[in-house]
This record gives sequence, C-alpha cells and structure tokens, in this order.
Amino acid sequence: MDVELRQLRCLVAIVDEGTFTDAAIALGVSQAAVSRTLASLERALGVRLLRRTSRTVAPTATGLRVVAHARRVLGEVDGLVREARSGHTRLRIGYAWSALGSHTPAFQRHWAAAHPETDLHLVRVNATTAGLAEGACDLAVLRRPLEDRRFDSAIVGLERRLCAMAADDPLASRRSIRLADIGDRTLLVDRRTGTTTPELWPPGSRPATEETQDIEDWLNLISTGRCVGMTAESTAHQYPRPGVVYRPVRDAEPIAVRLGWWRDDPHPAGQAVIELITALYRTG
Repeated sequence: MDVELRQLRCLVAIVDEGTFTDAAIALGVSQAAVSRTLASLERALGVRLLRRTSRTVAPTATGLRVVAHARRVLGEVDGLVREARSGHTRLRIGYAWSALGSHTPAFQRHWAAAHPETDLHLVRVNATTAGLAEGACDLAVLRRPLEDRRFDSAIVGLERRLCAMAADDPLASRRSIRLADIGDRTLLVDRRTGTTTPELWPPGSRPATEETQDIEDWLNLISTGRCVGMTAESTAHQYPRPGVVYRPVRDAEPIAVRLGWWRDDPHPAGQAVIELITALYRTG
C-alpha cells in the first residue's frame, strides 16, 4: 500500500495536537476519520506509530522517526505548491561562471525599479544549461549555443574575448595579445560551460589543454603561471583576482551572450528581460 500525504498530515496533527479529538478539529474531519487514517498508515508501514491510553497519545520510538520524516516531506510538498502558485512573482536567472559582467548591478537596479512585483534572483549553476535543465532557474545567461531542442534562446549582447594569465607572465605587460602569442602555451578549459576550445586556433598551431570545472580552480591554476585561460569579458569584471590579469585578444571573435529558456514554458517576464539586457549591452 502506498503512503499518502493525508496520512502523514494526520499523524503530524495527532502528535502536535496531543489527542485524536483535537487533531480532528485541526484537520476539519471527524474523530473516526482520524482513527481510520492513522490505522491505514500503520498498516502501510507495518509498524505501530503511537501509544494510546485513555488520556494520552505518544509516539513510539519508530513513530518519532516517522514523524520527523513526515515533517520534512510535508514541508517539501508545501514548498512545491508555493513554487507552482507563485512562480511568476519570482524570476530566477541562472549563469555558469559570470552573470552579465559589468552590467549586472545596473540590470538588478533597473529591474527592481521597473518590475517591483517580480523578485529577481541570480543563481550560479556550473552546468551546460546554467540550471535550466536542473530546474534551478527560469532563464539562463549563456555564452555558447543551446543544442538541446527543449530550449530556445536569443542573443542579447556581445563580449570581447580576454586572455587570463598570471600577473608576472611576460605577456602581462602588453595592452593586448594575439591568438598566436599563446598557441604554444597550455590552455585551461571547461568543456561543459566554457567558451573557448583549441578549434579557435588554426590546425597545427593549437595549444595544449588542461581541464577544469570551476571558476575558482581556473583562477587558482592560472595564478601559478602554469596555464593561461580564455574567457568572456564579463569574467574579468565579476572575478578580479590578485595575481591574475586579463588582456584582450584582438584577433579573436567576440562571444555572443544569450538568454535561454524552456521552449514550452517561457517565463512571462522573459521578453522584458531580453529588452533590458539588450539595451544595457547596446549602450554599455
């Protein structure tokens, strides 16, 4: 027999109210219904959950554990219901490494002023879809095309490519560099969410690579001078780091900044977000 939410609510109500009578009042049902529901739960679990006397009701040792689990389950269900009912009053925007770079504070301020009815939350999820597939966000800032047909996207801006290197690197004294300057270096890449691959270089002059999966590891390794990195301009604004400098790569194509969403379930605020971010990149 499956355990039902109404059974868990009944058990918690009995424990919280102290008697079957008071639990029935709290639940808006009859005392007989409370007794039947508890009995069905005990049959489903195959254990006794409560000790009953003429005056008191107390959980057994097993009952205490079940009540604790029941509270967590009911809390999760209540949260699910709130999320479903109020999802459009909250807007979660995911990103993998950097949100909107130097435009992030302006975007947050403009959004709060223009749309006070919709709470904005920026969520960092280092995954291919920046949290869309995981359900962690409603929209996602992306810097590589979405190949999954479940999602749609729009380009909202362009960012320069920068090379990240140790502050004492010989190239750090230059104002900008070319791709050929780092063709013989080791390039640190994140193949899941990163924007740079060896294919950016011509065949025969591509750098060796090492892999990482997190911005902190990426910065820490680059600061040692063992590797260099290539990234979007927003990373430099969001992650300034002592020991690491960023230099523009003047012969590398810019990176398209995309906003992605579920194709069959777009957030009502999506168009307003696209328009605001596009305007910030255009004027920035």
